[in-house]
Amino acid sequence: MSLIQIKDLWQIYNDRVVLENLNLSIVEKSFVSIVGPSGCGKTTLLRMLMSEVFCTRGSILFDGTNLPKEPTRERGVVFQRYSVFPHLSVLDNVLLPIELRSCRILGKILGSRRYNMKEEARTMLDHVGLLRAATLYPAQLSGGMQQRLALAQALIAKPRVLLLDEPFSALDPGTRADIHVLTNRLWEETKMTVVMVTHDISEAFRLGTRVIVLERPLADDPTKGARITHDIPVHPRTKTKTGAI
Repeated sequence: MSLIQIKDLWQIYNDRVVLENLNLSIVEKSFVSIVGPSGCGKTTLLRMLMSEVFCTRGSILFDGTNLPKEPTRERGVVFQRYSVFPHLSVLDNVLLPIELRSCRILGKILGSRRYNMKEEARTMLDHVGLLRAATLYPAQLSGGMQQRLALAQALIAKPRVLLLDEPFSALDPGTRADIHVLTNRLWEETKMTVVMVTHDISEAFRLGTRVIVLERPLADDPTKGARITHDIPVHPRTKTKTGAI
């Protein structure tokens, strides 16, 4: 079943066509990697799925209805740069989305309810390998640990879709490989839908069950936007071979 449907989508900025007539259906529980050269509109498309940018023409449907115009907790996001709160501890960074999910008015939650929330946050930290760092602050974490925290913060809200905007590009190769393993494990455990933007073709094949390639036919022609040039299903054997690149 398609969770996200993109129909005849165009995005135009100041008479420059960024995205041209995109049509894409994303099946629930799939992991879709979107690749392409810098400036081809990959992040613009992801920002549309976040409801940060709206299409000039066309439509995006989420579960059969128009995509909400405001971000919702059904869509979790992890950015290239770590989007955590520097003034909160690791535990409180993960606890905050649970509190927002549970309370219309943000306030202090007391008693057994808060205890249960903390236990939920600790369980998530354990899943991403950060339980021992629960009392630390983001500035005390390595880049890989900060990205683990960003993943935990996004997943604790139990989104139906996880949107990843070049989330691993700032990491060194060894750390990136570890985070790849973690991301794949979390996706297999949660079976949520994942849409990841990356410029790294090997990363796209290593993690995705499907790879979408965006390219502009003429980079210097403002009247021609990026189009989907390839739509490649990824077989498990292909992922194994590509992972060695």
